[in-house]
Amino acid sequence: MNVAIIGYGIEGQSAAKYWHAQGATITVCDHNEAIANPDGFAAQLGEQYLDNLDRFDVVVRTAGINPGVILAKNPGVAPKMTTVINEFLRVCPTQHVIGITGTKGKGTTTTILTRILQAAGKDVRWGGNIGVPPLDFLHELTPESWVVLELSSFQLYDVQRSPHIGVCLMVVPEHLDWHDGMQDYIAAKAHLFSYQKPTDIAIYFADNETSHQIASHSPGAKIPYFANPGAYVNDDHITIDDQRICHVDELKLLGEHNWQNVCAAVTAAWQVTKDTDAIRGVLTTFAGLAHRLEFVREVGGADYYDDSFGTTPETAIVAMESFEQPKVMILGGSSKRVGFEGLAAAVAKSNVRHVVLIGDTAPTIEAALKTAGFNNISRGGAAMHDIVQAAAAVAKRGDVVLLSPACASFGLFKNYKDRGEQFKLAVGAL
Repeated sequence: MNVAIIGYGIEGQSAAKYWHAQGATITVCDHNEAIANPDGFAAQLGEQYLDNLDRFDVVVRTAGINPGVILAKNPGVAPKMTTVINEFLRVCPTQHVIGITGTKGKGTTTTILTRILQAAGKDVRWGGNIGVPPLDFLHELTPESWVVLELSSFQLYDVQRSPHIGVCLMVVPEHLDWHDGMQDYIAAKAHLFSYQKPTDIAIYFADNETSHQIASHSPGAKIPYFANPGAYVNDDHITIDDQRICHVDELKLLGEHNWQNVCAAVTAAWQVTKDTDAIRGVLTTFAGLAHRLEFVREVGGADYYDDSFGTTPETAIVAMESFEQPKVMILGGSSKRVGFEGLAAAVAKSNVRHVVLIGDTAPTIEAALKTAGFNNISRGGAAMHDIVQAAAAVAKRGDVVLLSPACASFGLFKNYKDRGEQFKLAVGAL
């Protein structure tokens, strides 16, 4: 069997090793001519990386590659095309699979849920868009294992199977530079539920109509969270089935938006275990993931926070609203074809004292801010050292300096992780 692996990042490397172990002949196809191929597979690189794919028996699309780009050059390969997630769900030996999607909060919710199941004594593996590609731990699974997958719209775009439990968090416009509009983005998310059975479970965010719409594609039981009968906040307590798990002040996660992620994880966990001690233990100790409202250090009486993962206007707003202190915000980056009017209005109504703008979207955000009546704006330069220096120059004692860019990182940085790591290094050098 001849297999083409389209894209050779972490997921592509996992796919190559998996199909090679099945006895297939592997050809790596990637636009990057300089990729490392330590396993010595055949390669088709550069501008011609998508040429003549019809000669392969299987074409494996990795998540970042839009299938439309592949099919535009190779319209006949659609029946041969698959993905790591499709293959994993096809061969997975356990039915105990939980898939989590949404615009933001997937990684946090996935991590909380995994830790709860582990604390309750379950055999758990986790991966997908976070952690490791699931084909890497396929050999470790038994019929009693539980698998928690964070799934992006890129991974769900052409998936043909659904997990036993699906969770849809808040969904707002994102990745419109990749998707053909918002409806295409929503349709991809809906695939998490489209192939469920009546015995399966669809969990959705009660306060987000789009989340409800997406989950409605499931023929299974539909359970809202942030509302009864799922987990919700009642009298400042995380509550489910009339049982108080913990007070919200006991949560280590910053921000009321994380109450949503906690309630999503608790609702999903409740379908598996009602071990309240395990749930409470995780909720009162888990402090969050890197680059998600991550405290860096205090300098000159101002606290610096890394929220580089905040790549949409909506996430920048919730990050901003997580702090009562006056704020200096760093906004901007590369465009995802979304508007900034709502963000600008939120900034103008808040106690944000100053905004440092960066990247290609700086002029667009500046125009939106000025239209909203906010004028305390400066430019931060192209290097993170200069960006942090610009923020530090206007920060005062008692302020929060918050990197929550509302945009993708490309152009200035490799990805959101690189942006966050550079921010932490620059803050450390102050």
